[in-house]
Amino acid sequence: MSGQISSMQSVRKKEKIWTKDFILICLANFFIFLGFQMTLPTLPLFVEQLGGNDQIIGVVVGIFTFSALLIRPYAGHALESKGRGFVYLTGLIIFVLSVGSYSIISSIFFLLGMRIIQGAGWGLSTTATGTIASDLIPPSRRGEGLGYFGLSGNLALAFGPSLGLLLVDEISFHLLFLICATLGLTAFLLSVQIRFKKAVQHSVQPTVHKWDVYEKSALKPSSLLFFITATFGGIASFLPLYTVQKGIEGIQWYFFIYAVALMITRTFAGQLYDRKGHRAIFLPGVALIFTAMLLLAWLPNSLALFIAAFLYGFGFGTIQPGLQAWAIDQAPKDRKGMANATFFSFFDLGIGIGAMTYGQISHLFGYQSIYYTSAVSVLLSACIYLFYLKKEQNHAKS
Repeated sequence: MSGQISSMQSVRKKEKIWTKDFILICLANFFIFLGFQMTLPTLPLFVEQLGGNDQIIGVVVGIFTFSALLIRPYAGHALESKGRGFVYLTGLIIFVLSVGSYSIISSIFFLLGMRIIQGAGWGLSTTATGTIASDLIPPSRRGEGLGYFGLSGNLALAFGPSLGLLLVDEISFHLLFLICATLGLTAFLLSVQIRFKKAVQHSVQPTVHKWDVYEKSALKPSSLLFFITATFGGIASFLPLYTVQKGIEGIQWYFFIYAVALMITRTFAGQLYDRKGHRAIFLPGVALIFTAMLLLAWLPNSLALFIAAFLYGFGFGTIQPGLQAWAIDQAPKDRKGMANATFFSFFDLGIGIGAMTYGQISHLFGYQSIYYTSAVSVLLSACIYLFYLKKEQNHAKS
């Protein structure tokens, strides 16, 4: 038995993750996420400059994620029928053009329109990039590989929000958005060098049902993710404004510390999922995020802000790669793209509903109430997870 285990571990080590194409997709992912993350904390400030209130800020943030959500089912089908490269490169082009257009926008109405278009590009590109990375990672190391791939986005998160907030104090919003579009263009130039998996050629074209917009096997991990990412909608949209209201400094460091904690988890969380499954990662991660939400609701000083950033990053970084690997592992071979689309659709839905809901909540009850509500959302995720586990146990007994 020990010989078999040793042999399996030896084979696993020989399966390379860091190929040229995997490095290219990680670099491309870094640049597109850097451009995106620089806009995340600065767009609410831009909306304020244009004359918008908290409710409008919530709509501007949320409408982006809803357009991404609507495009993901098409992206999931197109990944299999038209190929990874077509979907990914199209998404990148749309992203570059839409973000670049922010540099000439002077009204909230037109900003909303371009946010819808940007969301479509983001939905195409992020659905594709996760599937492309999954294609390039050996199945036996999928959790580990997706964790490493996630590092590219986490590095962007480490610098993007802080860089955006620093730059906006020195340059105009219009120049900032041009820089973000240039970063997206860099991602495109790197991506054209990748050897993408070709579209599957069928002798008889498979029937695509009109309402085939999700992968059933991915629903459990995706639904859990929804309640977690809803909390991110409140953080990304309103935390900069909340800290200003409370007179607390260091919001730039919040995003940096959060990203550093995410990067730490990428070194072990995926491997832990590969070895022990989702039971080893989910509830511990949820406990950390729940604590972070309570700290943000309290928020007496900058130290509490920084501790919350670390706890949230460590918790989310522990959970996300495992849930994504769980969603992909359960899907049939010809439905991996749709599984990834389902996963990120729930990701988007959580952020979008969170941002819009918290915009209303903050308008009625203040910013503090956002984070108490977020804590409840995290608890709901834990309860649903325990319900899924109980169903699995009952099914196994029968």
